[in-house]
Amino acid sequence: MNTLAYDGPGPWILFFPLIWAAVIVGAVTVLRRTGVWRPRRAPWRGSRPPISESSPIAVLGRRFAAGEIDEEEYWRRLSVLDEQFGRTTKDGAA
Repeated sequence: MNTLAYDGPGPWILFFPLIWAAVIVGAVTVLRRTGVWRPRRAPWRGSRPPISESSPIAVLGRRFAAGEIDEEEYWRRLSVLDEQFGRTTKDGAA
């Protein structure tokens, strides 16, 4: 009688989940880096649009950086712009 003993799939079967995990992680990484898939930002993370170069807030920031206006005048004008545009905070993030 010539029968083959079958001991199961063997230890190599453990490599299949590792291979699939590597494929999934690689695919997600490639899709995120190319910009095809990006998860949505949480609303508490500050998803403000970037400020353009010619916006009043950017002009005010450049004038303050150049020394044309002092800090008190900067904050006063920034508060007015904040009321009008609603896009700035007092902690310095414009």
